[in-house]
Amino acid sequence: MQQPTRLIAHRGASGWAPEHTETAVRLAAALGADAVEPDLVATRDGVLVVRHDNELGETTDVASRPEFADRRRMQTIDGWQLEGWFVEDFTWAEVATLRARERLPQLRPLGARLDGRDRVLRFDELLAIADETGLDVVAELKHATHHAALGLPLDAMLADAVTGTHWISSGRLIVESFEETVLHEVRDRGVEARLVYLMGDGGTAADLAADVVARGEASAGARQTPPTYAEQRTDAALAALAQRVDAISVDKAVLFERVDGRLRTSDLAERARAAGLGTITWTLRPENRFLEPEHRLGDADGAWGDWTTEWSMLAGLGLEAVFADHPDLWRRIALAAR
Repeated sequence: MQQPTRLIAHRGASGWAPEHTETAVRLAAALGADAVEPDLVATRDGVLVVRHDNELGETTDVASRPEFADRRRMQTIDGWQLEGWFVEDFTWAEVATLRARERLPQLRPLGARLDGRDRVLRFDELLAIADETGLDVVAELKHATHHAALGLPLDAMLADAVTGTHWISSGRLIVESFEETVLHEVRDRGVEARLVYLMGDGGTAADLAADVVARGEASAGARQTPPTYAEQRTDAALAALAQRVDAISVDKAVLFERVDGRLRTSDLAERARAAGLGTITWTLRPENRFLEPEHRLGDADGAWGDWTTEWSMLAGLGLEAVFADHPDLWRRIALAAR
């Protein structure tokens, strides 16, 4: 019998409160989430913190803090040039003084009303909240190759955080990354977690895993073009992945296709299941901006479209789990699908 699709609160109930905050995590539990997903990055002194990315300007008040004005800089991360304030330039003591802000204030003014209420969480603090609320944890290791090059190995930090606790073998910890290498490094350190390989939605040369690119650049005279995420979703590639990881996690756009101009679900979840892989999708959001064109209502990006139709299509795929910003909305779909 097929197991019900699990609900992962994407950075907490981030549709209702600023993401990755204690408020968002506790609200996710209250709204019926099975698990919470924290993104993990590292400070200069090796502390795992819970942030969407290693750039802090989008989700904290760092830009308004004059004492940190000189930390603003530009750097290239995984092939992309970014400007801002980067967590690896701060100690944990400094990050602990920052206050969290809504990342999408124009789309989510309700969340923006809570700006400044919460501080940034450490990973160990999030684990404690998850224990208290009964949530499982789906930890995403962000920019692992970038961090490793700075002497900040995320696999070692995660292992250190869970060693000596029940999380190291409880079955309640999932580890995911867009870079497969770090997943195996985590397991090699004795962490008994379900491993999930995150995959981008495109098939362009720019849509490559950073660890794969780094290996190619390090190989003298390398000629072979590394596979894109799309190329890693062929039947043969999925069968090979199933020997190394437990599940794939894909942008929900990959689970849709258009045939004769009509939107329908793709066969990826079925093919992955045949290969022995679970399939997870991200991120379910009700706003027009994040829906397929057929499900948008009106022109306003922040208005809610026909999310019920879109999410119901996904509910019929037998997915291992879905990521949602509004856990209560997915619960409505799950109840209707029974």
